[in-house]
Amino acid sequence: MSNTDQSKFPTVVIIGGGFGGIQVAKQLADKPVEIILIDKHNYHTFQPLLYQVATGSLEAESIAFSLRKNFEGQKNLRFRNTEVTHVDTAANSIDTTIGQIKYDYLVIATGSTTNFFGNKEIEHYAMPMKSIPEALNLRYLVLQNLEEAILKPSKEERAPYLSFVLVGAGPTGVELAGSLAELRNHVLNKDYPELSKEEMKVYLVDFLPKVLGPFSDEGSKGAQDYLTGMGVELLLNVKVESYNGEEIKFEGGKSIKTKNVIWSAGVQGVVPEGVAKDAIERGNRIRVDNVLRMQGSQNVFAIGDVAAMITDETPKGHPGVAQVAIQMGDTMGKNIIRLLRAEQPQPFKYNDKGSLATIGRNKAIADIGKFKTQGFFAWLIWMFVHLISLMGGRNRVIVFINWVSSYVTYNGGSRLIIRNFKREELNQKDEQVSTPD
Repeated sequence: MSNTDQSKFPTVVIIGGGFGGIQVAKQLADKPVEIILIDKHNYHTFQPLLYQVATGSLEAESIAFSLRKNFEGQKNLRFRNTEVTHVDTAANSIDTTIGQIKYDYLVIATGSTTNFFGNKEIEHYAMPMKSIPEALNLRYLVLQNLEEAILKPSKEERAPYLSFVLVGAGPTGVELAGSLAELRNHVLNKDYPELSKEEMKVYLVDFLPKVLGPFSDEGSKGAQDYLTGMGVELLLNVKVESYNGEEIKFEGGKSIKTKNVIWSAGVQGVVPEGVAKDAIERGNRIRVDNVLRMQGSQNVFAIGDVAAMITDETPKGHPGVAQVAIQMGDTMGKNIIRLLRAEQPQPFKYNDKGSLATIGRNKAIADIGKFKTQGFFAWLIWMFVHLISLMGGRNRVIVFINWVSSYVTYNGGSRLIIRNFKREELNQKDEQVSTPD
């Protein structure tokens, strides 16, 4: 496959249409480069709202946006819907499912996936939630198990179908636990009058002693109070030992019979084949210097969740949040322009704009520098930030309408089982498992 069509301009290949990859491409608009943006999906996913897709509050299309549409009018960019199979840094080329593509500069922005820490049994039976297909799988599993629970004659038989265990009390786990608690408190009796909401249990598990570890102690305590007030049972300082699809066991002997284990206890970078092993850090992330250049390379860069910039200030790298990816993408785009001008690239400096997490209706935590707030005002801030961060005016309107409907009726969203989900599908690739509604 020809990638430059004999263009006289250098070719910048960006792998990944997430927050970081998109920002690089935007920075290079109207610059003397040819950009090829590659992604295995033809859409960008707004991951912070995946949990609302998983619980049926939002439809998948409302948090996805066409990558082609996003860049319509950008003359120097072409999008290729393909998967990268190998990176050859010596030959300045990548192999893909549609052929070979040459580059002058390569930006790896492949993001992260769920980390099961080598436990194959848990990987097979627990539910991840890092993509739209995975969020839809989780939605279908939850709804199917509620339907199954109705058919069971006793509380003991219903219990495994109505017990939801979320492993990992970071923002994803906290927000999903709150969303499931609201489904139990406000929706269960309306949609499933045969079931008692007291029978539905939501557990949030973490090996750390607090929820929302990266947040302030004040924010963590507030989230914990909100969750317990909504009926979520917190199991902190607890480590998962095993899960076989029927029962989850913890160190110390405690166990819960459940068919619903959702895993958000860790992430790892998605590193393309061919990247040198000695450039890969803990967490399967690519070691980069302070200008985001991959160790051992002059023209290959990594940004976002897949990048590990290890410094005295960031000994574990940067947090895997959207703002890091966006700011790295911004710096990366500007640095490519500097390199084209034979100028020195500028070091990346992360400006932490704060952390937000929502637990439910009128309940959120906002840690923004020295400004910290909780409750209704924090919830308004969370809604505003997420709405303006969504791509596309149509998506913003749809999400806002859904939120207003849910707020007014306590019963927003449509909980449809479009197709049956089978657990055996979990280890297949996203595109084989599911497609967006």
